[in-house]
Amino acid sequence: MSNYDLIARMNQCFNQLEAALAELHQQIVPLRLLAARVFSLPEIEKGKEHQAIEQIAVEQHLGQAARDLALEHYQRLFIHHNKQHVSSKAAVRLPGVLCLAVEQLQYAALQQQVSQINRLKAELEHIITVESGLAPEQRFDFVHTHLHGLITLSAYRTITLLTNPDSVRFGWANKHIIKKVKRDDVLQQLEKSLKAGRAVPPYNRQQWAELVSREIDDVSRLPQQATLKIKRPVKVQPIARVWYQQQQKQVQHPCPLPLLALCQLERGAAVPKIGELLNYDANAVKHKHKPQAKPLRLVVKRLHLYTDAPTR
Repeated sequence: MSNYDLIARMNQCFNQLEAALAELHQQIVPLRLLAARVFSLPEIEKGKEHQAIEQIAVEQHLGQAARDLALEHYQRLFIHHNKQHVSSKAAVRLPGVLCLAVEQLQYAALQQQVSQINRLKAELEHIITVESGLAPEQRFDFVHTHLHGLITLSAYRTITLLTNPDSVRFGWANKHIIKKVKRDDVLQQLEKSLKAGRAVPPYNRQQWAELVSREIDDVSRLPQQATLKIKRPVKVQPIARVWYQQQQKQVQHPCPLPLLALCQLERGAAVPKIGELLNYDANAVKHKHKPQAKPLRLVVKRLHLYTDAPTR
């Protein structure tokens, strides 16, 4: 596929996504709001994106005000939607839940609409991250040349739909993303980054090439069958724990966007109990005991790449 066709598809997909989100807004507004609770978090200022987070103060919103904030947040996709001092590198999060009374036709229509929105979000992400063939450090320029000011993480985040939950409670998760990778795949990624021939701040072009070349040498020295893992720390994030009484089942969801809970009252569903998201305090977190993991050593700091292979 030519670059022109790819750009056309990306723009078409995004335009469809914007239209689908606007349609969702129109579908939700007339529905009976049973309960709503969302929690706004402190804004992250420019230049402070990578600072360690020790405390998060939460501001709670209820009822109609919460619903209006949620509907606005679903369509908050661009840098210009943020205040001038707010970082464009960290997508704004709004955990919470809207509980809506729905009849069968409304339920089916909302399910279809949210499914379409999430499909378009996945398609947009695939076009940008896979079909473009671009290395991660090249994607910013590509996206902002054609969709100026788009915050891709906000565009990728899916909307979670719940059916007749009995309770929705909130908390915080603080963990690592761990992913096994193959040595040759890492080398291929690094070589692709080197061939791109561009500078990545804070390095100039020559410094960046030297850094990536050293990383290639370090990975090349590893045995072919060495265990390699990406162990990337994830900043603390809000989560929702949803309880279904009849199934005696709890489901945990990441919650950067308000959840949509559809309540079929004519089928005997009740308004779910909604918990509160408390302020986060890193010093008060109690970690569960975990078995001692096999020690790993850091190979490529920038990629959070670790191995169990000894130094040679």
